[in-house]
Amino acid sequence: MNELILGIETSCDDTAAAVVDAGGRILSSVVASQLEIHEAFGGIYPEFAARAHVATILPTVHEALGRAAVSPADLLAIAVTRGPGLVGSLLVGLNTAAALGAGWGKPVIGVNHLRGHLRSADLEERRVKYPATVLLVSGGHTLLAYMKDAAGIELLGSTRDDSVGESYDKVGRMLGTGYPGGPAVDRMAAGGRACIPFPRPMIDKGCDFSFSGLKAAVARHVEAAGEGTREDIAASFVQAVMDVLIKKSRLVLGRYPSASFVIVGGVAASPRLREEAARLCEETGVELCLPPTRWSTDNAAMIALAAFDYARLGILPPPVAELQLTIRDF
Repeated sequence: MNELILGIETSCDDTAAAVVDAGGRILSSVVASQLEIHEAFGGIYPEFAARAHVATILPTVHEALGRAAVSPADLLAIAVTRGPGLVGSLLVGLNTAAALGAGWGKPVIGVNHLRGHLRSADLEERRVKYPATVLLVSGGHTLLAYMKDAAGIELLGSTRDDSVGESYDKVGRMLGTGYPGGPAVDRMAAGGRACIPFPRPMIDKGCDFSFSGLKAAVARHVEAAGEGTREDIAASFVQAVMDVLIKKSRLVLGRYPSASFVIVGGVAASPRLREEAARLCEETGVELCLPPTRWSTDNAAMIALAAFDYARLGILPPPVAELQLTIRDF
C-alpha cells in the first residue's frame, strides 16, 4: 500500500497543499497566502478569498507534488477539508480534489477541519501521549476535547458565539493594530498593565466558552478611553482570555485523567498562552504538548495526517469514478 497522502486545505483564506506519510513526516507543504488581499478590509472578504483559491489551487498542488518529488501514482489518497469554513472557499478545494481523484483514479477523503487541528501536534514526530486533553483555539473555533487515542474524540465544550482568534482580531482592529490582530495584540499587551476589570464570560460555567461579551466590553472601553491606554487595554483583554482558557482547562484536567495537555490552532502560537499552559501543566503534573508554531495555523499537512486515521481503520472510499461530489464524509 502506498503510504503517502496529498492534503488540500481551503477552508478560509490560504490555499494549502502538502504531501505527508503515515508517520506524520512532511515531504512538502506549500501555502499561497492571501494576507495582502484581505489586509485592507481588516478581515477575510469571503468572495475575494474564493476567487483567489480558484487562481492558486492547481499551482499549489503541483508545487507540493514537485517539492515532494512524487507523482499521483505514489499516493494512497487525496485528503481535503470538507468543513467547517467559508462555503465558497471550501467548494474550490472539494471540487479540485474530486476532479484530481477522478483523473488520477484515487480515493478522496473529506476531513473535518477541526480534526485536522487536533492531529497537528503529531506532525513531524509523535508528540501526543494518550489519553489527552485538547484545547483548540483558532480564528474560527474554540473547544475542549478529550482523546483516548488518535481516533476517539469526545467533545467537552465549545464556544457559544465568538472564537478566541476572532476576538483577538476584532480587538486588534479596535486598537488599530491591523490584520491579523492576534500577534500584534499580544505584543501590545506585553507593554501594558492588566488593570481594567474586563468580564470573564462563563468562567465558572462548565466547559463551554463565550467571548462576545468580553469583545463588547473592550469596544465600549476603547470608545470611552480613546487611544491613550491601548497597551493597558490589550493587556487587560489578554489577561481575561487567559483566565478563561486556563481555568476551564484546569477543570477538565481535574476531571479526566490525562497524560498530556495539547493546545492546537492558530492561537496556540501565542507566547502568553504557551507560558500560562506550561505553568498549568507544572502544577497538575501533565505533560504539555504543543505543535511547532508553523503547524499551529491552517495547513494541509494536518488534513493529510488526519486522513491516515481512517486509512488505518480500513475506512477508505473507492477511487473517484467520475467528476461529482460524492466524497466520503467523515
